[in-house]
Amino acid sequence: MDKIDYKKTEKHLYLPKKPAIVEVPEMVFFAVDGRGDPNTAPDYREAMELLYGLSFTVKMSRMGGEEPAGYFEYVVPPLEGLWWTEEPGFDGRGDVDKSKFIWTSMIRQPDFVTEEVFAWAQKRLAKKKPELDVSKARFLRWEEGLCAHVLHVGPYDTEPETIHRLDDFLAGQGYAADFSGTRRHHEIYLGDPRRTATEKLRTVIRHPVRPSGGGG
Repeated sequence: MDKIDYKKTEKHLYLPKKPAIVEVPEMVFFAVDGRGDPNTAPDYREAMELLYGLSFTVKMSRMGGEEPAGYFEYVVPPLEGLWWTEEPGFDGRGDVDKSKFIWTSMIRQPDFVTEEVFAWAQKRLAKKKPELDVSKARFLRWEEGLCAHVLHVGPYDTEPETIHRLDDFLAGQGYAADFSGTRRHHEIYLGDPRRTATEKLRTVIRHPVRPSGGGG
């Protein structure tokens, strides 16, 4: 059986060719919450270590004959991030002091990953890398619901131009942004910034939406 790669099997969720409305179903994630500038905050670097460490612990479990029930070969999905600030309605634009960011970083997991599998991965990673505080990671089952998204190509700092394009699309389709305390500015990182030229970075920008004629 070929490895499952969600970027290929669910292209409508990960590779929008143009702005689109999408209904995002329930998925399973490993997540870490934090604050601060992702370029400088130690918490963000630790979050990356935790998320990738836990994700690859599960992925490589078959090597040690400890794979969970229902295990299949797969490609670890891309890193994702939810971003907001103390001021409500952050949409990825505005002159924001990056040290004021509040974020949830996360990596999707296959459906066979349960809370029990997550707890097992935490124990395994803690044994391998005792310097990591695995208690900072959490298991998240999340249904994002009705959203609009668009593919941004280039540096993160030029995202506002792409978000303007997404807003124009929404207005033409009869939808409006629907940010709230549980619905955030969402980014999916298809490229590794450590290995990709900034002008070639690919980021899916996803915003929660509602029909503009409906209620708030």
